[in-house]
Formats: sequence, structure tokens, C-alpha cells
Amino acid sequence: MTTTPFPFLAIDPTSRRVSLDGRNPDFYRDPNPVYAALHAHCPTFWWEEQKQWYFTGYDHVNGLLRDRRFGRQILHVATREELGLPAPQDHVRHFDAAEAWSLLELEPPEHTRLRTLVNRAFVSRTIERLTPEIIALCHQAIDRFEKDGHVELLSAFADILPVTMIARMIGIPDEMGPQLLKWSHAYVRMYMFGRTREDELAADRAAREFADYVRGVIAERRAEARDDLLSHMVHTEHKGQLLTEDELISTTIVLLNAGHEATVHQIGNAVRTILETRADPATLFADAKTTERTVEECLRISAPVHIFQRYALEDVELDGISFRRGDKVAMILAAANLDPRKFSDPLAFRPDRDEGANLSFGAGIHFCIGAPLARLELNIALPILFQRLPGLKIAKAPAVKDVYHFYGLEALELTW
Repeated sequence: MTTTPFPFLAIDPTSRRVSLDGRNPDFYRDPNPVYAALHAHCPTFWWEEQKQWYFTGYDHVNGLLRDRRFGRQILHVATREELGLPAPQDHVRHFDAAEAWSLLELEPPEHTRLRTLVNRAFVSRTIERLTPEIIALCHQAIDRFEKDGHVELLSAFADILPVTMIARMIGIPDEMGPQLLKWSHAYVRMYMFGRTREDELAADRAAREFADYVRGVIAERRAEARDDLLSHMVHTEHKGQLLTEDELISTTIVLLNAGHEATVHQIGNAVRTILETRADPATLFADAKTTERTVEECLRISAPVHIFQRYALEDVELDGISFRRGDKVAMILAAANLDPRKFSDPLAFRPDRDEGANLSFGAGIHFCIGAPLARLELNIALPILFQRLPGLKIAKAPAVKDVYHFYGLEALELTW
């Protein structure tokens, strides 16, 4: 057994067994040093508490995300009985229904069909047209608190920009923003380590209410199309097929959730990183190129989503480990971003870094469809924030949310 400086982490490099309490605040508040220890001793490991194999190496994670021998679904190639999977649970039936046609959970050909219909709205040249709207939203939000000299940034700024933009793109009115945030926060607790039955019931309730609301908006767009993404999805055929109502509901919910949840976290993470490292905003945001590099380095070192999981669709061997069809494997995206074989001095914030792409948005067919929008929002919002509020400082040590495997702050209190 390898000794580590972390009392909550035990590593056996010989057997590649790791014991790590994912709910320990000393881990989820700052997981990067733990990831560094894993890279040093055991980059591919069996996580005892999660009863699953995890990969942290950049090349392995990047390869696994693209490997067609693995997939997000398994029941399209095997039955529950064959795999020994439990029956669906009735108390989360609404959540399961909302997830049934999620882009995040499907494999081709269904994934290809749904993604093709949605993709046009998220390509970079289409997203760039939103620049004036994003700029205006940033300034409007800052106008409301600039004179105060202090702000809780997440609620006053980070929450507002991404949820407003994704809602407008889909065709949901701005005033629904606060409710969308409530549904989303309850919904995504289904993905957290150590979720409780209360979390599951709250997620199921949110899924039911969310789906009922979206169903009503779909009915309006069927009756009268508008210039929005939902109308496009309702009325556009792909190879002679229209999306079913269930497909429309799942796709809308995943776009609304994924379209803001990670970006809210990343705005907070990036501002915290910049302020705590005492980097000079004038240098970081001197021009478009330095801004882009700053954003990418913030994404690399403080990724908002840490884990992505897939099933082995066939018997396969990887890094000396034999997987049977139906086995689940997990990739720690945030740890891959810290692989010293890929990034020099990986725990250091170096905005001038030019060592290749981070994996914060994934890779392969499930690469985040909203990445161009998230990147544009970050490239616009961060420079405006630091330009409008010179002398920005952290007023109170920020607390990290107990929501692993997401990574974000409870609040970010700032002064200037």
C-alpha cells in the first residue's frame, strides 16, 4: 500500500485498488492534488467504494471517449436479464422517461438522428451571431450591482447569462429562468455520488414538472412555429421522420440542463482561479487570443464536469484489464486534464500554455454539443467582468458544492 498525504485516500499500485471517499470535503473541495497522486501511482484503478474501473490518463480517456467498443447505452445490445441489471425503479419513473431519449444517453442510429436535427443551432458560425446579445446580457447584469461594491457572483451574474441564452435559443421565455434553475438543480442530483432517496424523489418530481412544461410549449410550437430551436425540432424531418413527443421532451430537457449547468460552475471556477492565482486580468484578456487561452486553461485546471461513464459493448481488453460486455467504465475528465505526460507542471495555472486540447467537453460522438456556446459565453463574460470591475477581490473564502462529480461553488462573494 502506498502512503499518501491524504487520510481519505489509500492506493495499492500492485493490484490497482484505490480507496477514496468521494464525499469527503477534503477531496471534493480540491480534487486536483488527489488526481496528481493517482497519476503518480495508479492512473488506471479500481475504485473500491464505487466498485468500478476508472481511467485518468489523458491518452486512455481521450481514446475511451472515441472507442466504438464502448457506449452510453447497453440495453440496445443486451437484455437486463443477460446482464443481471435490476428492474427500473418506480419512484424515478418520470426521471427515467425524461432520460429515455437524452442525447447524452443514446448511441447511433438514434443519437445520430437526434444530434443531426439539433446540431445546426450549435455550430460555431451560428453561435457567433449571439455575440451582441451575450454582451448586452453581461452589461445588464453588472449594471444592477456595480454601484454596490460587492456581489455574490453566481446568483447575480453566472446563473443569469447561460440559462437566459439557452432558454432564448430553444424558445423558452426569460421569466422561466429561475424555475428552470430549480428544476435543473434537483434533476442533476441524480448524477451525484452518494445521492439519497430524497434526492431521487426530488429529481423525479422535477422531471415530471419539467416534462409537463415542455409538453405545453411543444403543443404551442406545433400550432404556431417560431424562429427558435424547438420549432425547428418540432417541424423538421430527418430521413422522412419527425421527432416524437417523447424525443422532443428528452432533447429539450437535456439541452436546457446541459446548456447552463456546467457554464454556471465554470464562470465561478474561472473567476476564483484568476483571483486566487493573482493573475493580471489586463494580460489575460489583452486580445482575443490571450482571452481564448485563458478560458481554455481555466477549463483545463478547474473543469466543471469530472466523470463520464460508458458501457463495454463487447468483451474487450484495455490497459491490461479485461472487460466483459455490460461492464461499466468511467473516465475522470478533470484528471486527464492534469496528466503530467500531456501537460507540463499540470497543477499550475499557466494561461500561456499551448500543449493541446483539454477534455472538459469530452470527445467523440458525445462531445458536448453546447461547447461552442459555452466557450463564447466565457470568452465574452470574463473580460467584461474584469474590465467593468477593476480591483476585483474575493471577499470570503468560497465553499465548494458537495455535488461531486460536478465541480462548482456554493457562492462567490466578491468586492471591488
